[in-house]
Amino acid sequence: MVIEKINCSKCIYYYITWDPAFPKGCKLYGFKSPNLPSILVKQSSGIACGKFTPKERK
Repeated sequence: MVIEKINCSKCIYYYITWDPAFPKGCKLYGFKSPNLPSILVKQSSGIACGKFTPKERK
């Protein structure tokens, strides 16, 4: 079984916040975190983020 790390910075829901304590956010789940949102989702639910949607390249 191959476990892939989710790169939140390539997801359409990822954003950088203005809060220095919580600089990374997820628009879909509606939270900010000091770590990548996918890490928090994995820690909270026990499963990898299933809503990752890659950004479109122009």
